[in-house]
Amino acid sequence: MAQVSINSDLGEWGSSMDSGERARLLQSPCVDTAPKSEGEASPEGLDRGTTSTLGAIFIVVNACLGAGLLNFPAAFSTAGGVAAGVALQMGMLVFIISGLVILAYCSQASNERTYQEVVWAVCGKLTGVLCEVTIAIYTFGTCIAFLIIIGDQQDKIIAVMAKEPEGTGGSPWYTDRKFTISLTAFLFILPLSIPREIGFQKYASFLSVVGTWYVTAIIIIKYIWPDKEMTPGDILTRPASWVAVFNAMPTICFGFQCHVSSVPVFNSMRQPKVKTWGGVVTAAMVIALAVYMGTGICGFLTFGAAVDPDVLLSYPSEDMAVAVARAFIILSVLTSYPILHFCGRAVVEGLWLRYQGMPVEEDVGRERRRRMLQTLVWFLLTLLLALFIPDIGKVISVIGGLAACFIFVFPGLCLIQAKLSEMEEVKPASWWALVSYGVLLVTLGAFIFGQTTANAIFVDLLA
Repeated sequence: MAQVSINSDLGEWGSSMDSGERARLLQSPCVDTAPKSEGEASPEGLDRGTTSTLGAIFIVVNACLGAGLLNFPAAFSTAGGVAAGVALQMGMLVFIISGLVILAYCSQASNERTYQEVVWAVCGKLTGVLCEVTIAIYTFGTCIAFLIIIGDQQDKIIAVMAKEPEGTGGSPWYTDRKFTISLTAFLFILPLSIPREIGFQKYASFLSVVGTWYVTAIIIIKYIWPDKEMTPGDILTRPASWVAVFNAMPTICFGFQCHVSSVPVFNSMRQPKVKTWGGVVTAAMVIALAVYMGTGICGFLTFGAAVDPDVLLSYPSEDMAVAVARAFIILSVLTSYPILHFCGRAVVEGLWLRYQGMPVEEDVGRERRRRMLQTLVWFLLTLLLALFIPDIGKVISVIGGLAACFIFVFPGLCLIQAKLSEMEEVKPASWWALVSYGVLLVTLGAFIFGQTTANAIFVDLLA
C-alpha cells in the first residue's frame, strides 16, 4: 500500500497492560485540532514502544474477551444451530481482521496513536466527532449491560444463600434485585469511577481475565459431564430464516470488538509494521474465536433453544462451580465498568472542551467539579436504565450494532479516504479493489447497525 502522510504526532507508550493503560486507549484526542508541524514528528525509530509481538497478541486477546462471551450460546441459538453459528463467525472473522489491519495502516500513514485520532486525521472533523460520540454512546450502553449482568448473577447467588428459588414471592426486601444492584453499584462501582486515574485496578483486572477463562472452562466441562437435572431444549440444526442469522451478528460484533483499543496497541509495539500486525491480530482473533466457539457451541448444546441470553442463568443456582464463575463475572464487571466509564468520560470531556474552546491545562478545582458531575450523571443514568431494562439481550443487540460501526464502518471510511488521498494519476487495479472493499465494509456495518436499531425501535412497539 502506498504511504499517505496526513498528520504527525508520536507519543510514548509502555508495554504493560494494566487497567490504567487499557482506559487510556480510548481517551479523547487533544482539544487543539490545529495541524502539527513536520518538526514535531519524531525521528524514525526514536519513540518506539517496547511491546513484543507475543505481548501484543496477549493484549489484543485480553481486549477482545470479556463478559460478552455469556451471550454466545444464545447467538448460536438465534443463528439456527452450530453449523450456522460457526459459519457466521468464520465469515465475519475475515472482515474483523481486515478492519484491524486497515486501522494500523491508517495509523501509520497519519502518525496518530488512538482510534478516534486516526478517524479525525484521515476522514476529517465531522466523521471524527461522529466517531467520538459513537464511542461515548457505546461505553454508556456497555456500562448498562454490566449492571444488568451484576443483577443477573446476584439473583442466582442470593437464591442459594437464602435457600429459596429466585422469583418466589414474599422474599425479604434486601434480596430485591433493584436493591442489590443499587447497593453494589454505590458501594463499589461509584467509588472506583470517581478518581481521575484508575491504574490502581491492575490487580483486580488480572483476576477478571482469569475469571473469563474460568467461565469458558466451566461451560465446556458442564457440557462434557452434564448434571442430571439439566435437560436441553430443542437443538436447532438450521436457521429459521436469513433474518435469524443476521440477528446473531450484533452479539458477535460485541464480542470481537477490540478495534478501538487496537490502534494504541499497534503503536506500542517494538516494530509497528502492518505486516507484523497482520500476524498479531490473526493469531489473537483465532484464540478469541476458539474461546467464543467453545463457549457458544457447548453452552448451546447443553441447553438448546432454551438457553438464556446470559448462559450462566441457565445453570442451577446450587451448582458451586458455576457459582464461582458467577462471582468471577461480577468481579470482572466491577472492574470493567470504571474503565469503560473512564473512557466515555474522557471522550465527553474532550468534546466539551473542544466545543467551549477551553485548553486542557486549566484550574484543577474546575476540572474536579466537572469530573464529579460527569461521573454522577453517568452513574445514575446507567443505574436507572439497568434497573428498568432487565433483558440483557436487548442491550447487547443495541451496543452490538454500535460495535459494528467500529469494526466495519469507520475502518471502511478510513480506507476509502486514505486511498482517495493518493496522488497517483493512473489508478492500479489494486487501488480500485481496496476502495471497493472499503465500500463493502461500510455497507456491511451500516446494515448491521440499521437492522439492530430498527429491531430495538419497532419490534417492541409491534409487540
